[in-house]
Amino acid sequence: MVSNLNPQSSLPSGSPSPQPLPGKPILEPPFAPKAEEESLNLRQALSVLRRRWWVMLLVSGAVSCAVGFRVLNEVPLYRSQFRLLIEPIASDESFDQFSQRLIGQYAAEIDYETQIEVLVSPTVINPILTQIQTRYPDMDYNALVSNLGIGRVGPTKILEVSYQDSNPEKIQFVLEQVSEGFIEYSQRERKTGNQKGLNFVEEQLPVLQKRVNDLQIEVQQFRQRHNILDPNEQGQAAAGRLNGIREEILLTQRDLQETQSLIAQLQEQLNTDLGQALVMNALSEAPRYQALLSQLQEIESQIALESARFTPNSPNIQVLQERRNNLLPLLQAEAQVVLGRQGLPSGGQNLAASPNALRSQTTQQLIDTLNRRQVLTVRQAALSQAEAAQTRQVQNFATLSRQYADLMRELEVATEGLKRFLSVQEDLQIESARRTISWELLNAPQIPLYPIAPNVPRGLTIGLVAGVLAGAGAALIAEKLDVRFHSPEDLRDAVGLPILGVIPYRKEIKDSRVKDRPLPRLSGSRYRASPFLESFRSLNANLSFFTPDKPLQVLVVSSSVPLEGKSTTSINLAQAAAAMGQRVLLVDADLRRPQVHVMTDLPNVWGLSHAISMDIEVEDIIQPFPSINGGTSGEDNLYILTSGQIPPDPTRLLSSQKMRSLIEYFRQSFDLVIFDTPPMLGLADAKFLAAQADVMLMVVRLGWTDRAIFKQVIDGLKVSQTSALGLIANGAKDFSSGSYYYYHRYFATEEGAHPVDS
Repeated sequence: MVSNLNPQSSLPSGSPSPQPLPGKPILEPPFAPKAEEESLNLRQALSVLRRRWWVMLLVSGAVSCAVGFRVLNEVPLYRSQFRLLIEPIASDESFDQFSQRLIGQYAAEIDYETQIEVLVSPTVINPILTQIQTRYPDMDYNALVSNLGIGRVGPTKILEVSYQDSNPEKIQFVLEQVSEGFIEYSQRERKTGNQKGLNFVEEQLPVLQKRVNDLQIEVQQFRQRHNILDPNEQGQAAAGRLNGIREEILLTQRDLQETQSLIAQLQEQLNTDLGQALVMNALSEAPRYQALLSQLQEIESQIALESARFTPNSPNIQVLQERRNNLLPLLQAEAQVVLGRQGLPSGGQNLAASPNALRSQTTQQLIDTLNRRQVLTVRQAALSQAEAAQTRQVQNFATLSRQYADLMRELEVATEGLKRFLSVQEDLQIESARRTISWELLNAPQIPLYPIAPNVPRGLTIGLVAGVLAGAGAALIAEKLDVRFHSPEDLRDAVGLPILGVIPYRKEIKDSRVKDRPLPRLSGSRYRASPFLESFRSLNANLSFFTPDKPLQVLVVSSSVPLEGKSTTSINLAQAAAAMGQRVLLVDADLRRPQVHVMTDLPNVWGLSHAISMDIEVEDIIQPFPSINGGTSGEDNLYILTSGQIPPDPTRLLSSQKMRSLIEYFRQSFDLVIFDTPPMLGLADAKFLAAQADVMLMVVRLGWTDRAIFKQVIDGLKVSQTSALGLIANGAKDFSSGSYYYYHRYFATEEGAHPVDS
């Protein structure tokens, strides 16, 4: 059979379509709506181009022809060029970097962007323009500069100058004058640059000379003021002397420590202090003192011997004691003579000082050591003073050395600058005396042989591409501005409702409608197969799957606006259902502009309006579908109830209790009841019937129905008691692909195929 181009329209028996609960308003469609996409996919784009091919062809042809006409009629444009080598005039390799930089500052240093702006300025161009106007008096500054191009060739020192015009000879003449003018400009600038550099050097030389003289005088005064020749050398010598003094201080401290240790040892050996040791040593070396001391010691010996024999009061002992007492003053007086005013210490304990070589030697050593310590102490103090003085001198030399280095550096810099300026002065004088080297012309201007524009092949190609793009854009814009549905996919994406059938476009249906004549009969004595007929058979099958939980008995067919094919759809759907063996009643419920009796060629004397408003039996006014050549089994099952006389208030009749009673009667008497109702925009007739029906079908005519109007009608249905809602896409013209392509290959012709057993 035939697919309806919608994967949801042909449902397998094992996968029934979900259906809302009976009596519940349809606030959402049975299938979840898809979000509207702004961008078209490839398939939609191809569909748009098929529909809008005439717009694309028209716009593409117009744009391509306009571009091609302009390209073919454009005046040929020629261009030629020459190149200039720009380099510093004073470019001798013997120049040092300072000389080249100074000369370049006033003569040959190139800032290319600034140089190009200077070359196109009126100051440079006007003299050249005067020469050009001798042959082309109409030439002005703006015309020359607008067609003149100057640019640097990469990172090189080459400028490329080009000129374009429609006259090749004019191009050559203009470029020759421009090249001569630029070379003359370079010669003037080089001379001016050398002179500026020489003037600058001559102005700076007296300043530099005075600076050098002042610094030399300052160095001389510095040396005289501090009595130095070279602070660095003298500072190093002072630092050497300071190091020597510090070494001597270390040696003196070591000797002083050793002397102190020796003094302690000698004092320990003598077991007396230094004063006593000196007294004893002096008395031991006095002969008279020693003679008196010997006599005294002899008397003392006698007293000791006599004391053993006599008592202390014995005359002998008293005589000896008197003699001893007489010697003591003499010994004392001799000690004073030997020791000077110091005399003996109190007590006379040193009177027994007798000569002792070891003691004398030790005492003399102690005296020598003490004297050495005194010398070392004095030397240490003197060295400390010398160290402090030498340290101050070294620090002073460091300051003087820094000041001297600063003066010498300034003098050296000033001297070097003076030398360089003298050298540059000499170089500039030599360059001024030499011939000034101008910019070098690398290639002379030539007459162009081939135009640079227009490029006819490229222009025509661009025109063709621009035309195609413009046509495609115009087609897309026209599609965006079009408010109608053009394909089942557009309809499905716009409202998100299931499409139960896709009816192909058929011209004879349209012609019969226009001429108000009966619809062509689509059945006969044999089985007829075509995409048009198979679409209704597929629609009937999809309806049976649409409500799998209960049989579908009452069906309402309507549309949003007139002329969408709802009556044609109702009649053909009724024929398809009757052909499947169902007992079908087609009711023309369009009480405003009925069409069923016209399409089926039946009389409309009595009909639905009479059955509702009058007390007559409805069985008496139901008519069988007219047959051809004796009829078929399918046509025997099809019955028609025409609309009857048009009432003044159709809505009142359709919403009456009598109409609801008739629907219940139809449910009991027929397997399928199809109501053909008026369009829904602005009319409520179909809504009253939809509340009593099992399914409501909305017929949408592709290429006719307005999107906004259809959405408005769907939004109105959401508040009604419609149980289920499905869509039928009518008038589909793109039926040459997909499953219908294979259908055409299977069947021989469109109108009738080979006979098939019923």
